Amino acid sequence: MTNTGITRPTLEINGHLAIITLNKAHKANSLDSNDLLELSRHIETINQHDDVLVLQVRSTGKYFCSGYDLRGFGERKHSFEDVTNMLEDARPVTIAVLNGGVYGGGTDLALSCDFRIGNPSVNMFMPAARLGLHFYERGLKRYVTRLGLNAAKRLFLTAEKIDAEQMLNIGYLTHLVNIDQQEKVVGELSYRLNQMAPLALLGMKKHLNTIARGCLDLDELKNDISIAAKSEDIKEGALAWAEKRQPVFKGK
Repeated sequence: MTNTGITRPTLEINGHLAIITLNKAHKANSLDSNDLLELSRHIETINQHDDVLVLQVRSTGKYFCSGYDLRGFGERKHSFEDVTNMLEDARPVTIAVLNGGVYGGGTDLALSCDFRIGNPSVNMFMPAARLGLHFYERGLKRYVTRLGLNAAKRLFLTAEKIDAEQMLNIGYLTHLVNIDQQEKVVGELSYRLNQMAPLALLGMKKHLNTIARGCLDLDELKNDISIAAKSEDIKEGALAWAEKRQPVFKGK
């Protein structure tokens, strides 16, 4: 089938929610250098929207992402590592909505997100060693800190393909749900996150990731704690708790 529609990653922003969609179903959602550049622009745009609290990363077709398009290897307009690092460091809380194959660099693209919601069709493998490719620094760190050393070695050094149940067992998937329930679970998680106090939510997301990488900025953490403690939101949270109602946070 010939794809005559949109192929570059697209961005939608609707209030507190942003959605990035990969649109190369005809190429298993592999990403070339121009796709990576477009993704980086989308993430920069999202970071400038203070209202956005949740970013969903989605795809079209039977694959979530099959990694870097090796036919363009060496172009280096924008590297896969640049984009996955930007996604991990993105301001909002991020959710990867997974379907089908998650391969190569695509596994790190999803691993860069805070949550990964998959269905039983999902499977993954990391073929770097089979291709003679040495993976980059923060990708290796993400595998080790999120999945553990044994799982990281199994996936990187053997290029073994694993199924959805195994992905859940090693912590790659944060949620495994039936395909007919996946959108409901994604929507409920997005809604729950949107109900949280933005200063606390986004601050803790940021610092949890730097703690995992062993690069926590203690002064920045103390400053964010102080800002939250003096905010209007913490007063609203306490008042709403006492009044047994849903708080209305303003991120101030």
